[in-house]
Amino acid sequence: MDGGEPLTEEFIALRPLLFSLAYRMTGSVADAEDVVSEAYVRLRRAQERGVEISSLKTYLSSVVTRLGIDHLRSARVRRETYLGPWMPEPLVSTEAIPEFERVELADTLSIAFLVLLETLTPTERAVFLLREVFEFDYPQIAGILDRSEAGCRQLMTRARRHITARKPRFDADAAERDQLAARFFDAIGDGELEPLVSMLAADVVAYGDGGGNGPSLPRPVNGRGKVMRLLTALSGAIGDFGLHVQRVQVNGQPGALLLDDEGRLLNVLAIDILDGSVQAVRSIVNPDKLRHLGPLIGTDHPLRGGRATDDSRATDDTGRRSGLQT
Repeated sequence: MDGGEPLTEEFIALRPLLFSLAYRMTGSVADAEDVVSEAYVRLRRAQERGVEISSLKTYLSSVVTRLGIDHLRSARVRRETYLGPWMPEPLVSTEAIPEFERVELADTLSIAFLVLLETLTPTERAVFLLREVFEFDYPQIAGILDRSEAGCRQLMTRARRHITARKPRFDADAAERDQLAARFFDAIGDGELEPLVSMLAADVVAYGDGGGNGPSLPRPVNGRGKVMRLLTALSGAIGDFGLHVQRVQVNGQPGALLLDDEGRLLNVLAIDILDGSVQAVRSIVNPDKLRHLGPLIGTDHPLRGGRATDDSRATDDTGRRSGLQT
């Protein structure tokens, strides 16, 4: 393995792949960045020791995967005691993001899919991602995880069985999906809410991630009527506080940023669309998960204060406070 600039150039070329793997493993932009940086440090150390590396891609993927497994094991207790629904740090795609990063935003990067991955063990998650998403073969996976091929196949069988039964589905027609999303977010931003009723599936679900650091939903809110009340209150809060809705792609699915006049972020919204209806509304308001997206609305702002303590408070109150928990 040659040192110097060629090594750095090869690493830069592999970095999008490594970040995609690290992010899917950790569900965190900041932690994924740290994992990729640590992988580079370990690569340089290996180079200094004269370690022979036949495949840089396999070597770095191995380091990233093992670091991801270590991270998940240490984070498991924190996530089990997390206040309210846990969601990953959102990846937001805009025209400013290079095309090679937007290409990575596929169904396996969706918030729904990453939440589903949380139900796997760290090693099952690693095997599933390496095989199904990144298309490593079993000998490579066995080498990365220091396990037998037979053991990796067993892990894959368990993970695939679990994922297949619950894997989220999305509308294949991106144009129709985006048209519905545009109408959805326009209605919320403009306060013209009547069209929303026909857009929501009868069993639509709303999730709110505040993590104890801001308004959130302690449990998912189910049903068109309750979700409609939440959206009505949210729309009212947007008007009352002079916010605006900026449409974006969130983890490859339609979404929006709620911003004030100074461009400071309140929360990220994402919606799941299937069969021409909105099946889920997801909101991430926890500031710890939004800092990578730019300046945030401060904690002293009324929209950052308070937290619902029961479902009736979150779903039956159509006032301003309830709307902030969507």
